[in-house]
Amino acid sequence: MSPDRLIHMANQIGKFFQSQGRDKAVPCIAEHIRKFWDPRMRSAILTHLDQGGGAGLDPDVRDAIATLKQA
Repeated sequence: MSPDRLIHMANQIGKFFQSQGRDKAVPCIAEHIRKFWDPRMRSAILTHLDQGGGAGLDPDVRDAIATLKQA
């Protein structure tokens, strides 16, 4: 799956949780991606964060993906 498609999907997840406020949204986004994304998709988005700095990701989504890296 292309990075552009993953970015789009991740940002849509972020938009869903946005109304809950940043403190709740970031862990919810991370949990959703951890639970429902295929390991290859998670690996690809983490690579995008490492190599591209997370270009195109909304700030809350970028932070959520960074927390996945630490887990």
